[in-house]
Amino acid sequence: MGGKADSRVPAIVLGRGPTALGILRCLTMVGIPTYVACPASDHVTHSRWYRPTPGQRVWDGSLGPHAYDLLRDMPLEKAVLIAGADDAAMWLSDLPGTDLASRYVLSTSTRETQEILQDKSRFSAFLKTVNVPHPRTYHIESDADIDAIPFDDLDRVFIKPVNSQKFSDVTGVKGIWVTRKDELRDAWRPLHAQGFRLMAQEYVPGAASDHYFVDGFIDGSGEVTGLFARQRIRISPPDFGNSSYCRSIELEQLQTPIDDVTRLLKKLKYRGIFSAEFKRDKRDGVYRILEVNTRAWTYVEFAARCGVNVCEMAYQDALGLPVHHATLDYKVGAGCVDFYRDINTVRVQSAQARGPLLNILFQWAGAYFHSFRLDDPIPGLHFATQVLARRRSSRAPGQSINPVQNSTRPR
Repeated sequence: MGGKADSRVPAIVLGRGPTALGILRCLTMVGIPTYVACPASDHVTHSRWYRPTPGQRVWDGSLGPHAYDLLRDMPLEKAVLIAGADDAAMWLSDLPGTDLASRYVLSTSTRETQEILQDKSRFSAFLKTVNVPHPRTYHIESDADIDAIPFDDLDRVFIKPVNSQKFSDVTGVKGIWVTRKDELRDAWRPLHAQGFRLMAQEYVPGAASDHYFVDGFIDGSGEVTGLFARQRIRISPPDFGNSSYCRSIELEQLQTPIDDVTRLLKKLKYRGIFSAEFKRDKRDGVYRILEVNTRAWTYVEFAARCGVNVCEMAYQDALGLPVHHATLDYKVGAGCVDFYRDINTVRVQSAQARGPLLNILFQWAGAYFHSFRLDDPIPGLHFATQVLARRRSSRAPGQSINPVQNSTRPR
């Protein structure tokens, strides 16, 4: 990043943790000068390519009217903004209607579209209109709604939030298991009193490896310019956790999910980066869509290293440039590991569930890593030193280690 690259319009990444780090590296791969709006202590600040936003006041990534003032004061004629979190994607959807629109550009959908995809209740209702298979979901606003849920006809049931990011930030979990209506009622009431909007959803039965992801980009003309398919192999923690190891697979393996997600996104006139999660129902083999992220996801760097750089596409589309079409023949069979999470996953799995340890060692040896890269080693090394320091320190029984706070929910 220097010379010719510095003459290009810069990008500003709005995010934190491994997701922001991944976006930064994706843009660096193609020589785009990049700033990151994040807290000064964040994981991404240890990257060799990290630069804080310019100006007398550094933007820590917090949102609101003050952020508009910070953008106005920055000594930039023009910049591209790229979101790495749900709230940032929603906030940025309003930017084109402000006085900053001529200086700060982005590839984004309307607020209405963002709300349909981010609000799990509205998303569930929308899926019915486009006939895309999804888990049976029941919005809860009262005790009467709970009484109407057909527990006897469902497999397993859990409570999930309408706003996933806020819920996980406050509770530390993505969902809560319930086995009976009275148990659901007891779990729902205190959360509802705190202002959370909640739903009950049937859990789609299957293993971690039944989770699949269709990631990609749709440009301003509605054309899909990049697609990337991956399969989750292991998850941490079980059921409601995040991918600890996944691998790239051929697009042909997910043709039906690809058709489903592109059809629903085109109906919404979606524009920008997306990542859709599906789970193959072991009861009937149907791929049921679980959610669509409307911003860059934690494995975005993995996709770029395999040949599908959606961050570059978002940059080009925001500036009205021809958008680079990713190859359909990207690297297949590549693995990506969240090493700290995956070690814990493997450690607690039974020998039957995890398979031979030698196979896992080979997976790790050939995988890309979330944070550690030989040409940018400090973020990964810093994370490792934090883990070791906390392991050495005395902890209360049951206290967990979470050295990197990542509100972007790695997937």
